[in-house]
Amino acid sequence: MNELKLFRQAKELCSYVLVITENSPKQFRHTIIGRMHNLSMDIIEYFYLANEVYIDSKNLDVTYRVRRNYQNNALSRIKMLAFTAELAMKRKVILPKQFERIAKLTSECQNLLGGWIKSDRSKIVKMNSSEVK
Repeated sequence: MNELKLFRQAKELCSYVLVITENSPKQFRHTIIGRMHNLSMDIIEYFYLANEVYIDSKNLDVTYRVRRNYQNNALSRIKMLAFTAELAMKRKVILPKQFERIAKLTSECQNLLGGWIKSDRSKIVKMNSSEVK
């Protein structure tokens, strides 16, 4: 299966979060750790939802808006996960080295998502210009 790099990165991020939090202190499992788990899985879910929206020229505004909404939701969850991981590090729930890895993976996901959004924008511009002709 040939997956987009964005999906591979998001899955790696989610898997890493699950692995490093496996033996976390009980007092944080239903708060910080639970939040990290949910956010990391939400990111993948929103990527899949966005990818399922086919942008067609007949309903260009609607389909693009729906896809962009899913992408925005993924972006906000990436940022929240980075923040939550920083909080976990400060509370000594995860190690600084683990936080650095999460920060790197979230940054890579953000950059790849930014590229996807930019690519969608160029497609929209091309579709709009071909309609004018």
